[in-house]
Order: sequence, then C-alpha cells, then structure tokens
Amino acid sequence: MPVRLRLDCAYDGSAFAGWAVQPGLPTVQGTLEAALAVLTRGRSPLTVAGRTDAGVHARGQVVHVDVPVGSFTTAPGRSDRSPEEAFARRLNALVARDRGLRQPDVVVRAATVAPPGFDARFSALWRRYTYRIADLGAPRDPLARAAVLWVDRRLDADAMDHAAASLVGEHDFLSFCRPRPGATTVRTVLDARVRRAEGLVRVDLRADAFCHSMVRAIVGTLLAVGEGRREPEWVAQVLGARSHDAMAVAPPHGLTLEEVGYPADADLAARAAQARARRDQSSSSSSSNTNSPESSSRSASSSSPSSSPSFSTSEVKAE
Repeated sequence: MPVRLRLDCAYDGSAFAGWAVQPGLPTVQGTLEAALAVLTRGRSPLTVAGRTDAGVHARGQVVHVDVPVGSFTTAPGRSDRSPEEAFARRLNALVARDRGLRQPDVVVRAATVAPPGFDARFSALWRRYTYRIADLGAPRDPLARAAVLWVDRRLDADAMDHAAASLVGEHDFLSFCRPRPGATTVRTVLDARVRRAEGLVRVDLRADAFCHSMVRAIVGTLLAVGEGRREPEWVAQVLGARSHDAMAVAPPHGLTLEEVGYPADADLAARAAQARARRDQSSSSSSSNTNSPESSSRSASSSSPSSSPSFSTSEVKAE
C-alpha cells in the first residue's frame, strides 16, 4: 500500500512554462516529478491545488503524491530525522541537482503524511492570490522586480478596491476567463481587496477556485480603473456582459499563489466528494450549453481594444 503525502511547496515561476508538464519545456510539475522518480524509483504523479501560468509564482502551493511506503520510511537512512523531514530534504537536494542551482527556484517546505480523505485539489475550500504593483512614486526595488509589476502611472487604489467589491459572490466569470471545453466559468469569490501595503498596491483575491487566467484578467481590468480610464462601476458591467472578447490580462510575474485553505481533517473526504460531484455536474451542464446564443452574443459595454489595458492576452495554464 502506498502512503499519501502532502507537499507544501514554493517556487519562483520566472524560468518555468507554468505548473503542468509540457513536452520539451521546464515546468514545476516536471521538475518535482523527476526528483520523485529518483527518490521513489518509480513514477509518482502529483495532484496540485491550483495550476499556475508561466511566470506565476507560489508561496503556498499544495500537492499530494502517493509513494511506496518503503521509499518514505527509509528516507532517514542512518540519521535521526523523521521520515517527513528526511523525505523533504532528499527531495529538495534532488531538485537542486536537477535545476543546477545551489539555491533552487523550487522548494518543498514540508512533506507530511496526509490525513485520510485528503486530496490537494478537491479537498480545498479556497485559494488566495496576491498581485503586487509598484506604481508611480513607489520605490523600484530591483531585487523584487521578478515578482512585482512596475507601472508608470499613479494608481487610485481606493477606486480599484471599490470596483473589486462587485466581484464578491457567486458569478459567471466568463468575461475574465478563457473557457475550456466542457468546463464551467462559475466561481465564488470570497474576498476581493485592493490596498496599499509596504509601498506597493496589492490586489488580494480569494475564491473557491479560479478559472483560466481569471486573476490576471481581473487585475488587468482593475488597472483601467486605477489609472482613471474607467469608472469603478465599469467592472460590474464587464462581469455582467459575460464576454471575454475584450479581456485584458496583466503580466504573469506580479502574481503569487499565497495560500490554499482546507477544512478540518474530519471533513476532507466529504469536501472532496462534494467538489467532484459539482465538477461533474457543471461539466455536464456546460457541454449542453456550449453553443447557446446567450454565451456567444453578449458583450461588454465597451469591447474595443483601445478601451482595455495594453497587456498581452496570451495564455498558458489555469490558475
């Protein structure tokens, strides 16, 4: 019988083509699975709480993996370390070797035996992301440039915060997503705040889940408000239009997955079953409505390219 481990990870996404494995490209998942293959002497697929785009970082990513009991219990060797500590240390050493870095850009912060019923993806209650922006007048820190977007205008953080409030609750976020075939774009945003902290403008978003590039599209829209090109009420209009034709996506490097929340151990299995059932129901419903006139004909009140922030709309992976 294998043992299920929860791995708490952090990574600098600058050099990666996202979380998910892509042939011929460096990815976070590929890096960790290659190290696990050496450590466990076999294939050990990872299940992740939230896939991240190319260039997006994580401070609180969570994954689970099923490994042979022997690979886990023998990890300490002759040391007096616990199997959890030894497994994480050995995994990090293999990652560093694979990356060729003395200080690697992927770190497993902890490896623990998962409680019964734990699923990194489906047991999660919410994910929290933060997007950091240095606007006009903010200090430009070269040491933090890989994780902060620099903009040359002064942002009205209060107006952005007011606009973000309209996103809280359960909505169809089609206007902020690249929809996947058979997948729903309905999400529940639990918190949406914009504030100044430590000299930066911080956009904090917490939701049950995020669809493809949803966080970056929200930030791109809020920037139009912060720069004074749109009124705060415009964001609610974009949300209600349910059209992603004019979606403006902020650059990936300012975004960090900060934290994933889970219920009490006794509720993990029930939460996972509930999330799977909801996914299956949504997929079935979305498949029958893929070509509905409502989803294809409605557009935002202003859909011209000139009214959107001038960011790339290229996409890679799901947030």
